Formats: sequence, C-alpha cells, structure tokens
Amino acid sequence: MTGPGEHNLAVLAERAFERLGDYESLFFEGRWLTSGEIHERSVRVAGGLRAHGVAPGDRVVVMMMNTPEVFVSYRAIWRAGAVVTPVIFLQTAPELRHILTDSGATAAIISAELAGLFGGAAEGLGVTTFVVGDAPAGTTPFADLEGGEPGAIEPRADDDLAALLYTGGTTGRAKGVMLGHRGLWESGHGLSVAARTADTTRSLLPLPLSHAYGLIVTIGALHSDRRPVSVLQRWFEPVGWLTLVAEHRLETSPVVPAMLQLLLAQPLAEYDLSSLRSFGSGGATLPPPVREKVEEVFGVTVLEGYGCTEASAVISVETVTDHRPGSVGKPLPHAEVAILDPDGNPVPAGEDGEICVRGPGVMLGYWRDRELTARTVRDGWLHTGDLGRLDDDGFLHVVDRMKDLIIRGGFNVYPRDVEDVLLEHPAVQVAACVGKPDQERGEEVVAAVQLAPGQEATGADLVEFARARMARYKYPREVVVLDAVPLTSVGKINRKAVRTLFTN
Repeated sequence: MTGPGEHNLAVLAERAFERLGDYESLFFEGRWLTSGEIHERSVRVAGGLRAHGVAPGDRVVVMMMNTPEVFVSYRAIWRAGAVVTPVIFLQTAPELRHILTDSGATAAIISAELAGLFGGAAEGLGVTTFVVGDAPAGTTPFADLEGGEPGAIEPRADDDLAALLYTGGTTGRAKGVMLGHRGLWESGHGLSVAARTADTTRSLLPLPLSHAYGLIVTIGALHSDRRPVSVLQRWFEPVGWLTLVAEHRLETSPVVPAMLQLLLAQPLAEYDLSSLRSFGSGGATLPPPVREKVEEVFGVTVLEGYGCTEASAVISVETVTDHRPGSVGKPLPHAEVAILDPDGNPVPAGEDGEICVRGPGVMLGYWRDRELTARTVRDGWLHTGDLGRLDDDGFLHVVDRMKDLIIRGGFNVYPRDVEDVLLEHPAVQVAACVGKPDQERGEEVVAAVQLAPGQEATGADLVEFARARMARYKYPREVVVLDAVPLTSVGKINRKAVRTLFTN
C-alpha cells in the first residue's frame, strides 16, 4: 500500500449518499428504489461477505443480468476491501471457467437463471456462490448476506486493486486487466464533470453493468453534484427502451452504436421522445451517417467518447459545450494523450499514429502477465493499438484498430472508411468490413451488411455502390447480406465472426 487511500471507491459511495441524501434514484421493472435503500443494503452485504470469509484483496465475481443488486454488490465488495470481477452473462462455460481459474476468485454473486451455467463452470474450484433469486442446493441466497451486521469500510490504498476486468476474448484468451481505486475514481470523476455540461439528470441505462463501460457509468454517477435518476433495463431491447423513455421522461442514455442503429429501425413516431436531449455513444466508433441521422430523427446531440478497459474505460469525451462531429472529444484531465509513430516518436497534429495514453487511469497491468504488461505499457505510456490523430484544436479522432487494418496489394485500407460508404446506401443498417486472405494481393477487402427493415439490395448492388464512391484499391470486392451482422456481447461488431464467413 502506497498512500492514504483518499480515492477509495467505498468512501466515494459513502460520501455520495451523505451529500445527496435519500431519494428515489433507481427504477427497475415496476419499482422505485431509493438511494438510502441501495446504500443500506450495500453496507449489510459488505458485512455478510466478511462473515462468509471474503477478505480484502479477494476477487469476487459479479455475473448478473442488469438488476439493482449489481449496484449493491459493487459497493459492498469495495466496502469489504475485495476486488470486483465483472463477468458478462453471455459467457460460454469454457470462457467462464478460464476467468474463474485465472482470477482465483473465492466468491461469486450471480443471477438465479445463470446458476446452472455457473455451477458447471465452477465445479471443483471451491467458489462460494451467492444467488440473487431462488438459490439451488450448494449455494447461498443473496438475501442471507443482508441479514448480518453492517460492514465498515476497509481501508484501501489508491493503487490497491479495485476491479479485475477480463477483455472480451474475441482475439484470443480473455486477459485480466487490473484497475486500481484511484484510476477508476479519476476516470469516473472526469466523466461526471463532462456530463454536467449536458444538464441532464434522468438517464436510461441499457448497457451491461458487468462491463467496463457500464462500470464507469455507475462510478461517474457517484461523483454527481445533483441527484441522478436512473431507469435500468435488464438488457437492451429497443421497444422497451422507447417505452421507458416516454413513460419516465428520460433525458439521456449511454449507448453503443449498434443500439442506435436498432433504435432507428423502430416506429419512432409512435412514442413521445421529446424529453430526450442527448446520447452518450461509446464502446465502438459511431459511423458519421448514423450520427447525423440520429441527431436529425431524435432531435438530440450525440456526444461521442473513447476509451478502453486498460485505461479505466474512458479517455476522451465530447461535451455539449465543446464537441466536434467526427471526433471523440478532447482527452479528459486525467488522461494525457499522444499520437506516436512506430518508433515511439510524436507525430504532428493532423497526422495518423498510434493513440497512446498515460495518467492515473492507466491499468496497474495485466493479471499475472508481466511480459504482456511490459509490451503494452512502455515508459508510462499505454499503447492502445488504435490508430488516430489529434487535430489543431486538441480533438481526438479515431481512425481504426491497428489489428483491423487491411493491407491490399501494399495499400492500407481502413475498415471504417468502407463501412461509412456502405452506410450511405439507404438500404444498409449495419456494415462490417474485414480483410480476406488473398494469394495475389495479400488481403482482399470484403464486407457483410444487415439491411434496414423493408429494404432490398443485393451484394452486387452494394459492391457497385461502393466502387462508384471509393478509390479502386479500397472498395469491397464482395459483400454478403445477412439477417444480422454478428455482434459481441456488448454490441460491438464481432470482426472475428465476420471473418469466418469468408474463410470457411
């Protein structure tokens, strides 16, 4: 421990309750919960975790669909000095077992409907399991955690581990990313300060809370200087989203681009969405045609952001008072951004290079992998693997993932450029471009698309559409039309799955 721990997330939650008081703060499936109820439950659950043997530094898996108990669990785990280890509920059994084994988790809090999956994956690992809902034999009801003595806040240093988040694993085995109390505190604070410019307090939360993006949104709310009100969806579903916005007069919602594309396909005129003022879009790059249509149809400002798990989820965001379409905003105060060439030298404003970041939000390292940590964080700079540029005014522009770059006959092709053109076609709702191995050119440009409801277009039509609008080396030589473009569990395009369409 190397400090007084003034950024302890349990202290942050305690002070938020003291500052804002008791009020109706969270609506979920027909019922309002007060901030006092959530706080009181978390204090009792912290005591219950300790009574069941959870010690400071222990990893506690949280694997639930979105429910109020996720908020309660996060705060309770931090209060007990343990480490939140979120696991998204769409994991397969082998993926889940890898996380449980690799993290050495001693306890888990899960939803009842996931008990079968979890029990099979955790067999023989000795994980104490607490179940929200009907608890099967061999597990402990979550309610039992709330029946004991309240738990005091366990002291933690700023650089003590607060969360262990596993990357999605779409490019290989999921890796544990170690995030400290201060890093998450600073990242949440930066997000909160930026959000204040939007002057909104009523939000709809459709994102999986067991993910870096959802986690940082909850921490950001603990920094609020006003009483934030949230409506929680168990999982994103567009009709339910629209219904909740209209019913509760919600003003904003953090989303990923795929959610916006699904919302645009709905009969929006049937809902009163006049209360909406902004969207916070992150998790993936938002194609400009989609942004323009969202702002036009919903009458809102779309505020884009950028981050990665290794940088405590958020690096830059647009604000209502300082935004530039096509960018992902300016870096937040806790994140210093540099654009570096392959030799590690800064490039001039307006030129592309690798986005690198340093500051308190940078991860403590990869769990039990010093070699990978040393390759990824060099001289204090986190190398994100993303290509981007800073303009003359300091706005950050994300070009693409370096690993997704397609090299066709020696020419660089960025998938995002191809996708943006395909999305200009009125029939296309979602587009995903990848490289296909090619003996003559190294890689060939190909794409998969999902059409908007009621629209028609063939792959050949779309190839010609792109060919007329792009340089000869860039346009896709093959486009396949799918019922649904594959997405990851958090709504990003699953390029690994798309590639298999062209290589199998």
